[in-house]
Formats: sequence, C-alpha cells, structure tokens
Amino acid sequence: MLSHGLAATLLLVSISSAALADTRAFVGAKIIPIDADPIDNGALVVVDGRIDAVGSRDDIRIPDDAEVIEFESDTVIMPGIVDTHSHVGEVSGGDRSGPIQPEARALDSINVRSSGLKRALAGGITSVNVMPGSGHLISGQTIYLKLREGQAVTDLAYRRDDGEVLGGLKMANGTNSMREPPFPGTRAKSAALVRAQYIKAQEYAEKRASAEDDNGPARDLGLDALVEVLEGKRMVHFHSHRHDDLMTALRLKEEFGFRMVLHHTSEAYRVADEIAAADVPVSLILVDSPGGKLEARNLLARSAPALEQAGAKVALHTDDWVTDSRYFLRMAAMAVRAGMSREAALRSLTQAGADMLDIGDRAGSLTPGKDADFVILSGDPLSVYTRVLETWVEGERRFDLDDEDDRRVAEGGFNALSDDDGHGHIHGHGGEQ
Repeated sequence: MLSHGLAATLLLVSISSAALADTRAFVGAKIIPIDADPIDNGALVVVDGRIDAVGSRDDIRIPDDAEVIEFESDTVIMPGIVDTHSHVGEVSGGDRSGPIQPEARALDSINVRSSGLKRALAGGITSVNVMPGSGHLISGQTIYLKLREGQAVTDLAYRRDDGEVLGGLKMANGTNSMREPPFPGTRAKSAALVRAQYIKAQEYAEKRASAEDDNGPARDLGLDALVEVLEGKRMVHFHSHRHDDLMTALRLKEEFGFRMVLHHTSEAYRVADEIAAADVPVSLILVDSPGGKLEARNLLARSAPALEQAGAKVALHTDDWVTDSRYFLRMAAMAVRAGMSREAALRSLTQAGADMLDIGDRAGSLTPGKDADFVILSGDPLSVYTRVLETWVEGERRFDLDDEDDRRVAEGGFNALSDDDGHGHIHGHGGEQ
C-alpha cells in the first residue's frame, strides 16, 4: 500500500521495463475529464505521454502491457491546471526607459531552476503563461510554458506550427503605467500612445510587404512583435481593472482587430454584457483582501458569475506572487461561492485557460490524443481539505507529495529548495519585475 492514503496497488504485468514506462492505466478514481461528465470508478490510459483512452473502468480495455495503478474511489483525477497569468521563474520585461517595449521577451529572463516552477507543479499547474510585469503600456512578450523536465526555458516552451516559441504580448492600462515622463500621466495619453504605436506597426507592415529585394524598412524588433499581433499570431494579454479602462481596451481591440484576453478585470461585473458582446475572453483573479491598488478597490468575486451569466469565456489565474500557485484550486472554490457554476469554475482552471493560450488542442481536458497532463487529488477539487498528491506532465510524474523535497515545496516558504532572491512581482514598477 502506497502512502498519501491512496491504497494504490501496482499490478505489474510481466513485460519489459521499457514497456512499463510507456503505458500506464490509472484506475478506480473519480475522473473529471472537463469535456464530459465526471466518471466514477474511471480509467485513464496513457501511452507514450499522450492520453489513449478515458472512461468507465468497466468500459475501457486496459492494454496487456500496461502498468496498472489503482486508486480508492474518493481520489480524483482531473486535467493539469492552466495558469493564464503568472510571474514565476523570476521573469522580467521592459525597464524604465519608456512605456512601450514590445521587443522585451520573457523568454530571455526566466530561470527554469526557480522554485516558482516547482510551486506551480505543487499546485497542480502543468501549463503557464509567464508574463512580464504591468508597469508599461506594452511591457513585452509573454511565453507559454509546459512544466516538463528541462535544462533551459526553450525546453519548456510551447511551439507554433512554424517552430517559433509560442507566447503573447503583455499590455496594460490604468495607473500602473502612469507616472513621470517618458511615461504617460493620464489615461487619455496612455491610449493615444498605444494607438500611435499600432498605426506605426501597420505602416511598417505595409512597407515590408510592398518592398522589393532589400529595399524594405530597417528591422525593428518591437514593431515585428506588434505586426505578429496584427496578423493574429500573437494574443494580447491586457492588464486592466476599472470598468472604463476595460472599455478602452475593447475599443483598441476593435480599432486594430487584434485578438485579446482581458486580465484581472476587477470591475468586470459592471460591464459583463459589453465584454461578452465583444466576444473577448477574460482571465480573472479573485483575492480575499484586495489592497494596495486603488483601482482594484471595487474588486468583487461576483465578476465570475456575472461574466458566466453574460456568456463570456472565463478563466482564472494566480498572478503569482500576488497569489500562491500552490493554492490555485481555492480560487475556483471562491468563484463557486460567489455564484459561478461548478462546471464553469473547473473549466476556468483548465480548458478555458488553454484556449486563451492557443494550446487547447493539447491541454485543458482529459481527451484521447491530448498530452497526458493531469493532477491526482485527495478529494473534491473545490474542497479546502483536498491536497494535490501528484502532478503529471506528458505522462511523467513531475510532483509527488510523498517525495521529501516535493513535500517541502508544497508546505514550506516561497523559497523552499531554491536560491531565489525573494523579490516578488511588484505591479507598477518598471524595473526587474
């Protein structure tokens, strides 16, 4: 009998060790696929890092060469959690030299040995959008990471079909980017600067497309990133709190036709119908005691059910360090307490977030053909008593509560097992974070 109360019995078939590593069947637990109804006494079959089959244990044929791992009925298996907005990995973006810096890449600043990535795994997170801070109108390029084993950030990066690293563009409005010149001092000037920069990107794209041979415009890394946004290759992740700032973001999206996810949205409940009508998805953060940011003083958890009822697509995020990745499941419970449906809350942790990061074909649900990213829980995902027992990424166990070091990460301070400098993400500053 294994520890953490699972009574998990390994039924090892007499086959080679190589085959054991490639095919596993997880049986007996309650399975929450997200794209289908929950399954009691379920079976999840994983082959070569991908989901091969999901269903009732009575209906699924377990391959003869599988390692079978059996769980008690109160154990729960659900998809790996997708965090649409985080600052783990000691990420940085633009500096104080100006308010618009789309050329800065999160890719070039992430420390894959940071304890933040392990903390995320301890919370059941398997995919994450790592973002620069929000102290700029445009603070740089985000990166979407799969929390697999890797020695460099490029080992963890999701890739586009053309092989390029997959990520979005971080934008913000409101008070974070408003300060002394060269930064704007008003909301009106903030929007004007962004509008002017996108017009410049449009003109740059037109000149580049019409140029013959080497007669095109000089290469501009910042404008290159904005052109990718205009071409739909890069999603805008827009930090915004007040209802009027949310409407400004919607206007910019409409003017330039870019794809966008609204983030934080403290006052989304005031403009939920407008957001839904614009078909713009929202990534929410819910906190018990909002403080330290005047424009978030009207943050209410009711935004979650308000957006759901309006028909908007909703995900949740940690904004780690603002909230702790290890307790991300708790945020979904807060949304349900505020009136969101259980189904929407669980989807907001999984498939909804995956779709917002353009990785929905690989992550977000326990669907045959998708990557075998899943979490094993001690009980109901929305219960305060539930613990993350194991986190699996592409069929490999990346967190195990039974492991002494992993348990220390799950239960210890933020810097457990790490040489992090302890400096968290500070909204509104244009420096390292």
